[in-house]
Amino acid sequence: MIQHSILIVDDDVHILHAAHLFLKRHFLKVDIEKNVSQLPYLLNHGKYDLILLDMNFCRNINTGDEGFQWLDYILDHNPEQKVILFTAFGDIDMAVRAIKNGASDFILKPWENDKLLSALKEILELSNESSTPKSELVGDCEAMKDVMNMVRRVAPTDANILILGENGTGKDMLAREIHKQSSRSSKTFVHADLGSISESLFESELFGHVKGAFTDAREDRNGRFKEADGGTLFLDEIGNIPLTLQSKLLFALQNQSFVKVGSSKPINFDARLICATNENIYKRVEEKTFRQDLLYRINTIEITMPPLRERGEDIILLANHFLTVFNEKYRRKIKNLSAGFEKKLFTYHWPGNVRELRHVMERAVILTTGTTIAEETFEKKSGSSSGTLQISSFQLDELERETIIKTLKRFNGNITDAARELGISRQALYRRIEKYGL
Repeated sequence: MIQHSILIVDDDVHILHAAHLFLKRHFLKVDIEKNVSQLPYLLNHGKYDLILLDMNFCRNINTGDEGFQWLDYILDHNPEQKVILFTAFGDIDMAVRAIKNGASDFILKPWENDKLLSALKEILELSNESSTPKSELVGDCEAMKDVMNMVRRVAPTDANILILGENGTGKDMLAREIHKQSSRSSKTFVHADLGSISESLFESELFGHVKGAFTDAREDRNGRFKEADGGTLFLDEIGNIPLTLQSKLLFALQNQSFVKVGSSKPINFDARLICATNENIYKRVEEKTFRQDLLYRINTIEITMPPLRERGEDIILLANHFLTVFNEKYRRKIKNLSAGFEKKLFTYHWPGNVRELRHVMERAVILTTGTTIAEETFEKKSGSSSGTLQISSFQLDELERETIIKTLKRFNGNITDAARELGISRQALYRRIEKYGL
């Protein structure tokens, strides 16, 4: 019996029962779920070493797009989650796209039991072999020492925390570290990317809804506030909340209660609040586009993540950290960074911060054939001249559309890399792709 937990999500009950019957003989825990909309609840109330996810949940639609969207959701929730996509309507292009988007493997139905079991074991064994922490909170500069000292002081408390800093500096990693060091670490950590939630769905996403509250409300649903009850609620990109909705958020935080859409019954909640933004929130207050009383509510403690260009030797420290991470991921044995490569790391201005450095190091590891990363493998991502956007319009929608097209081309259609480059979540990028018909 293998001491791992597996979740199988498929709308075909015959597939579910067949997979469950076979895999429960080999794994400690095997859960099944027919309704894919239950995934958010399952992910926030349980931990799975591996998820087997079907790619099509609507009748007569075999594009696999649903599977990719749910893969995106899962990896936003936990970037390290192992996911296998499986479908009866797959091809080589779909398999390549699945791996590019972060899936651990791609399996066609009907499967051979022995091959399925072998694939699952291999993925779980690779996961166990990697003991290197994936946290990007690596640093020895004074600014990072101050950050971590502050974390040690405030994490054990329930004080509301506001994390400030540019895109890519690691605000989400810091929020998870605060949760990890808190007394709520055994409870759920719920990440709500407010930049990817449309205004019309804001209340439903945060507070939940009851069945029949609106056209698509086919069943009761808990929102992020309820999912975080007892744990930590991380409201990312809080500066993106429209002014019209800020009062509703403030009311919930002040009263530690909320009302589901379509209901009149208040529900109490108890969650540690951490917020983050890359905007100048105080300027927003001056411009009266962000409520001052809401700012006072969320910023009992403020922590600012320093930009990478101001972290000195941390650049090389982080580069070596990522070298270790990607050596393990790609089974390489690269030992050193050349002097020329290190010099380029130092002299580059890093507009994409730690996130960009991570991309640069991944590319360097992939391209290096020897034991030392050479100078010529360095490629600037955000600041490269080849990536300069040629503006043909000053309409905001058109600018956004052109930026997305350019970024997708730069990363050969890789949604994960493009979203990181743009500084938005995968879900937000998918929504914009649909919006502009790309």
